[in-house]
Amino acid sequence: MSRQTYKVCFCFRRRFRLAPPEPPSQVKSIFKRYSENGIMDPDQLRRFLAEVQGEGNVSPEDALGIIDRINQQRHLNVFHQRRWIDLDGFFSFLIGEINSPLLPRHKVHQDMNAPLAHYFIHTSHNSYLTGNQLSSDCSDVPIINALKRGIRVIELDIWPNSTKDDIHVLHGRTLTTPVELIKCLRSIRENAFVASEYPVVITLEDHLTPDLQAKVAQMVTETFGEILFSPGPECLKEFPSPESLKRRIIISTKPPKEYLTAKDAPGKDAESKKGSTGDEEAWGKEVRSLKGPVEDDDEMDDLDEAIEDDDSEEDGGDSKSQKHSAPEYRRLIAIHAGKPKGGLDECLRVDPDKVRRLSLSEQQLEKAIETHGKAIVRFTQRNILRVYPKGVRIDSSNYNPLIGWSHGAQMVAFNMQGYGRSLWIMQGMFRANGGCGYVKKPDFLLKSSSQDDIFDPEAPLPVKTTLKVTVYLGEGWYYDFGDTHFDVYSPPDFYTRVGIAGVPADTVMKKTKTSEDNWVPSWNEEFEFPLTVPELAILRIEVHEYDMSGKDDFAGQSCLPVWELRQGIRSVPLHDRKGEKYNSVKLLMRFEFL
Repeated sequence: MSRQTYKVCFCFRRRFRLAPPEPPSQVKSIFKRYSENGIMDPDQLRRFLAEVQGEGNVSPEDALGIIDRINQQRHLNVFHQRRWIDLDGFFSFLIGEINSPLLPRHKVHQDMNAPLAHYFIHTSHNSYLTGNQLSSDCSDVPIINALKRGIRVIELDIWPNSTKDDIHVLHGRTLTTPVELIKCLRSIRENAFVASEYPVVITLEDHLTPDLQAKVAQMVTETFGEILFSPGPECLKEFPSPESLKRRIIISTKPPKEYLTAKDAPGKDAESKKGSTGDEEAWGKEVRSLKGPVEDDDEMDDLDEAIEDDDSEEDGGDSKSQKHSAPEYRRLIAIHAGKPKGGLDECLRVDPDKVRRLSLSEQQLEKAIETHGKAIVRFTQRNILRVYPKGVRIDSSNYNPLIGWSHGAQMVAFNMQGYGRSLWIMQGMFRANGGCGYVKKPDFLLKSSSQDDIFDPEAPLPVKTTLKVTVYLGEGWYYDFGDTHFDVYSPPDFYTRVGIAGVPADTVMKKTKTSEDNWVPSWNEEFEFPLTVPELAILRIEVHEYDMSGKDDFAGQSCLPVWELRQGIRSVPLHDRKGEKYNSVKLLMRFEFL
């Protein structure tokens, strides 16, 4: 290709990319129905919002404000007041940020006065790591970022420093570089309530001597002062509510155990057992089904033994071990954690006189579900269950969070350092309830009159509702990506995948046709999703660019809680692999419940 020819092609692509999107035929038809002579006034806009968008509480003043805002954005209100919109203005409204698929952020609307155990809580795992689980740096920066994204549970692994006179945060028995505990605590204090006023739980993975535990108690008390919730050394009979704990810090850890010293980092044999680095696909593997078989692992040969002897998480602390701990440290613990001796039956026993937290690895949970599924649901009606990634995930990958959520687990702990489809689903769940980090569990996970009445996510259930999704078009890639990001010599070929993450009966993914050679792809395709448990369904949306010669390119994603979807034609912003929203990329979609 000559230089002149390439320049002509490049200019053609620039002109093509900047052409505004054409409203879909369905949008034109709806505008015609709710307008007159090509003009939509405030009353007609109100009727559209009520009948198509399900927004029956829009006042005349609200409708007029929307019209004024649209015209100002289109620079049509500079010289005179224009109290109506045309088709282009109507389409601009539909695809704009004001027309979001969820209620505006920070609008908490669920009942926040129930005990903490009645909520799914946005939980991070090894919150201080900047990258992989084996050799990355430890820092307070990931903690700050997590809190700013609305995460409410921060995990800190605390160890003695090299001189045994101070406390470091690091992933023990690995090559991770430490960060001082006091730095992490101060960063938590400064950023805990930037994104949400609801309580932050700090789970401490404690490997300290009693004298250092006393030092931790002093650090925590001085750093958090009056915002620290400290009910005393006894276990609570019932957890307080998120509302009563607004802007409070809560400490959760196991009863103190004897001091453990860090071992050398894993050798080659241990490292090779931990598997690949997980970059087989640019956007991560497909999420594993709830129905999948439990992987064989030496750690899982005897579940009861694994639970009882697991030193990587909470161990049951007996009275003997507590006698050697600092009393001021024990008084800090508001949510007591532990794995009682006696195996799985004892772990899941519900005590009417006290509540506690139990931690299981993802594999331990999956195996426990096979024989104790209903017992887990009953346990989580009063107590807190924390699920954490299995040890082989050194690449900071994650698992299917629905496995924990569908059995009532409140703290499904995720590695926030990486990215992938599982993490997108997690982010989708906690876009609910104003993004405050607490989502009320469905009633069927909280109430049961008998053993037979306890929810089973794999039991056959009738369809409660059907979600109809129409994918109209997409735009914005021409602003956020370079000319040659997807293809060097032609516009991209986009397609959309849309589906549901939920209980096994509801989980599915479907795909549109490919829109060839178009920066503003148009699909106009409908999909229907029968839902047996819409209360646990997450709508998954992905856009990819078809590549004939290799792996398809990632072009954006979003996950949305189905139970909070606003019906009607909506503008759905897309996010990158890590969950950060693009500046301009969005889809125009329609949601209907049949």
